[in-house]
Amino acid sequence: MGNCWFRGSLIVNRVSSNAKPETPKIQSPSERDRSDESKLPSNAREVEAMRLDSSARNPLVAFSFEELRAVTSNFRQDSLIGGGGFGRVYKGAVAASAAADGDSDGAEPQPVAVKVHDGDNSFQGHREWLAEVIFLGHLSHPNLVRLVGYCCEGDHRLLVYEYMPRGSVESHLFSRVMAPLSWATRMKIALGAARGLAFLHEAEKPVIYRDFKTSNILLDEEFNAKLSDFGLAKDGPVGDKSHVSTRIMGTYGYAAPEYVMTGHLTAMSDVYSYGVVLLELLTGRKSLDKSRPPREQTLADWALPLLTHKRKVMSIVDPRLSAAAAAASGGAGELPARAVHKAAMLAYHCLNRNPKARPLMRDIVASLEPLQADDEARAHDAGAAGA
Repeated sequence: MGNCWFRGSLIVNRVSSNAKPETPKIQSPSERDRSDESKLPSNAREVEAMRLDSSARNPLVAFSFEELRAVTSNFRQDSLIGGGGFGRVYKGAVAASAAADGDSDGAEPQPVAVKVHDGDNSFQGHREWLAEVIFLGHLSHPNLVRLVGYCCEGDHRLLVYEYMPRGSVESHLFSRVMAPLSWATRMKIALGAARGLAFLHEAEKPVIYRDFKTSNILLDEEFNAKLSDFGLAKDGPVGDKSHVSTRIMGTYGYAAPEYVMTGHLTAMSDVYSYGVVLLELLTGRKSLDKSRPPREQTLADWALPLLTHKRKVMSIVDPRLSAAAAAASGGAGELPARAVHKAAMLAYHCLNRNPKARPLMRDIVASLEPLQADDEARAHDAGAAGA
């Protein structure tokens, strides 16, 4: 589910949260023991016991349903800010003591996003809700969205997050009304998202995100990227295991081909998805777009042969980037060709059909950091010239 926390048309789709008809979900059939349902918590006390067993580090607030009803003005339509595969998302405000990490005595109420389970009481829906509570109750990083609390009361399953005022990367990248994202902003987003994935992969207990895509990358006021929606996240392989065998779930256009074919999940599956998102940032095209000619519908397949050719790469770059560069410079404006080529080659390596040949996320971070530094230097020079 992509938490598209922005005002606009409501987007709802199960499991695959790109929430577009041309980006269908991946969900393999699975048989399971019905007794698994009895292992899921049915109230806040049982949730906290499960969090304690999983060595949860982050304090979470167990809200009552009536509290969250009040926070969202009874889930009024004018509080609705978006939605996704798990349900609808409403904006509200809670006491600063609940929403803040530090001392907040006397502070104004803090805005939050309240994600409401959309009436789907299925085992899978409940399990995805619980996965978010467990993972985000344990993990903390500047590039992961912060979970404030939850509600587990009767049939009600809700999650309360910090509010991300600029919504999702998807909402900016493919909008026809918003100003195009500049090159510097796109690279800032790419670096922040890479840092979030690298943190997950390098954690004490490694985590595979499994659903990395533009709708799951949220932006704060300063366009800092944070990963959201951990409903499909899985613990990584341990010991001498090379992969996790799991039910195939995710989003077409982003999912690694070897994962779709075998169900074998590794950190390299996330790296492939990252390469697709990097392509989207580079080209301004969607990962899967049925409105385009057949050979161009799957972005990774179409762009991959072009990425190693410098002239061809410049021909597939989002044309709006030049317009954004011109607006920023007050003149003709040119894209930093060297940085574009480097980003294109990084995407090329991420999309390698051999998962073992893909780079580690920490190496991707190391490759992007100089590009971000160059962007900051250019912005400083431009500001000095205009002063």
